[in-house]
Amino acid sequence: MGRANDGVLPPSDDLYCMELTPAPGVEGAATVELGRIPGPFTVAVTSEGHHRYRPRLTLEDVPESETYGGEGFVAWVADATLFPEERLGVVGPGTTTLPEISMDKFLVIVTAEADTSAEERSGRILFRAQSPSARMQPADLFEFAMGSMPGGGVNRPGMGGDAPGGTAAAMTGGMAHDMTHASPVAQDPSGWLLPPMPAGVGMLPRMMSLRPPVGPLRPGDLLSDGASVPLPARPHEVVRLADGDVFALEASVVERDIDGHAVRMYAYNGQYPGPLIWVEKGTEITVDFTNSIDHPTTVHWHGLRLDNAYDGIPGVTQDPVEPGETFTYRIRFPDAGLYWYHPHMREDLQQDAGLYGNMMVRDGAGDTFGPAHREEILMLDDLLVADGGPVQWGRERATHGFMGRFGNRFLVNGAPGWNLAVDRGAVVRFFLTNVANTRTFNLSFVHEATGDEAPIKIVGSDIGTYQYEERVPSIVISPAERYMAHARFERPGRWFLLNRVRGIDHLYGSFFQESDTLGVVTVGESMAVPAATTVAFDDLRVFRGVRAEIEEYREYFDRPVDRELELVLETADIPFFMERLMAVDSAYFHPVEWSGTMPRMNWWSTDHEARWKLVEPTTGRTNMDIRWDFELGSIEKIRIRNRRRTLHGMQHPIHFHGQRFLVLSVNGVPNDNLVWKDTVLVPVGATIDILLESTNPGEWMAHCHIAEHLEAGMMLGFGVGN
Repeated sequence: MGRANDGVLPPSDDLYCMELTPAPGVEGAATVELGRIPGPFTVAVTSEGHHRYRPRLTLEDVPESETYGGEGFVAWVADATLFPEERLGVVGPGTTTLPEISMDKFLVIVTAEADTSAEERSGRILFRAQSPSARMQPADLFEFAMGSMPGGGVNRPGMGGDAPGGTAAAMTGGMAHDMTHASPVAQDPSGWLLPPMPAGVGMLPRMMSLRPPVGPLRPGDLLSDGASVPLPARPHEVVRLADGDVFALEASVVERDIDGHAVRMYAYNGQYPGPLIWVEKGTEITVDFTNSIDHPTTVHWHGLRLDNAYDGIPGVTQDPVEPGETFTYRIRFPDAGLYWYHPHMREDLQQDAGLYGNMMVRDGAGDTFGPAHREEILMLDDLLVADGGPVQWGRERATHGFMGRFGNRFLVNGAPGWNLAVDRGAVVRFFLTNVANTRTFNLSFVHEATGDEAPIKIVGSDIGTYQYEERVPSIVISPAERYMAHARFERPGRWFLLNRVRGIDHLYGSFFQESDTLGVVTVGESMAVPAATTVAFDDLRVFRGVRAEIEEYREYFDRPVDRELELVLETADIPFFMERLMAVDSAYFHPVEWSGTMPRMNWWSTDHEARWKLVEPTTGRTNMDIRWDFELGSIEKIRIRNRRRTLHGMQHPIHFHGQRFLVLSVNGVPNDNLVWKDTVLVPVGATIDILLESTNPGEWMAHCHIAEHLEAGMMLGFGVGN
């Protein structure tokens, strides 16, 4: 794939490029670049979760096709069994862009065909190669043996004896299956509830024996003995505030019912999620915050270009708010959009246990988003639950250092089983916020009886609307991102809101389908009114004001890169058997780790074993040793590269505080439909260019918004106008 124009390496060749092997006696070379399909998200997937690629095949120094008995060259794609096999098209010397490929593991084949219009391959095979994903193979006998040895690996604190049932599984190919129905409290002497294994997914018994090297902690554990009994949490309320209003916000311990267990969690104002704050653009309010939980905390007002003193960053903009203390925030809302608030201390615990809420900022000037019959504001989350309730969090520091804390119970607005009833033909505007610690969702609406998918079009993201509406098969939303989308429900019956992704069984090197239901839209027989709104959905509106505003920045799009960041993992004290398995697994990294299919290994790791880093390649500085200073009003072009060469690659949602930016390109492919963002998902091995507008003075942060990666150090500071 070569180098970028400015000499910087492009996206990882070995994940996004295939070098085809010539058959004996065949001259020349062939490569396939797995190019990005342009769209509003930084990864392109089908509604079922298959990654989509636009292949570009290059043939160099290849003799005429007659040399090999054909009238021309044809490219084909097939899975490992060669069935089904699909024709991609006629190719020739130079580079040819081919139709989309959306398969898990596949082969690309180039043949010399006597009839280049034939739909079935019959000519001589000249070149072929497996997709990068095909390198992912089952672990060999050595890894199986090491993983089944009771004493395999180093013996550190927190790495005790075999888990219940582990040795029995050792004799069945190294698998330990569904642990969902174990009784962890009674069986495990460590006091931890054991994270359940996904049904049917393999894991070595030695992995199943790992325990975090920290103690377990639940919300409220550190309350004094005389503390009052927590009140039951209640659903959230909408609070409409005007300019100059004062609002009281309290973080407290509440009682929730989780899978039939009464457990302590956290909440703002006793609500799940916290109150939805609804204001007009240009409003300024005062928030009197009280900390009534058992940990120091702050409130970060995510995405707002507010005054720096109220950004909620401990040690940067304020001191931590200790239990029982108060802090006054003065919040301004200069931009219309969807925002949210959450802690910025031990987010892995405090946010995950319920401290989050939305802020809706509307522009009173008119209809910003186009016609819809109704609006729904949904906060998407997941919670890690075992028999006995939520799996505890780490007492001394965060667990789940490698991949972040994936949950196994899906929540919408803080609770399972979201429901909505609409009329036939209704157009619903969804405002979506991903508040999960780690999970990137792939959302679509599917009819229960027919399997039809509701048409969706993307309207806006973090800080406003796109330049124009765009149809999408599904909505990909990473932690901390927000999206505004319209969906039309044309058929009566039940439509499931699904998260459909392709999970990976890392032990056996295979993909499998995961489909989880987040909620149900029930569509009645009566037609939605007005009918004109139903019809108007087919139009793709152009937001001319946004387009004109962004056009003013076009002169900066092709300028040289001002700053660079690389995203890497550094590990320490990894057990030998785990390191061997991770090394095997590193032969291929999926662009996005969609689900937690290695829960015990991941749960065991902390910021000691997994140290995630932002690296400035020009200086070698990492994380908070990096110091960026921008002039007030400057426009900075920043390149972010997710380094492929690491023991375990992960996608990273990178968030910049207090400013806004445009995502210019992904893997060298320009974006032609732009929107102002504050968070961008950087897939594994990918390179993303952003244009950061530095117009808000103060000391700010940039960091990965996977909560456990932030706890592991993945953050830097930057100043604007200092």
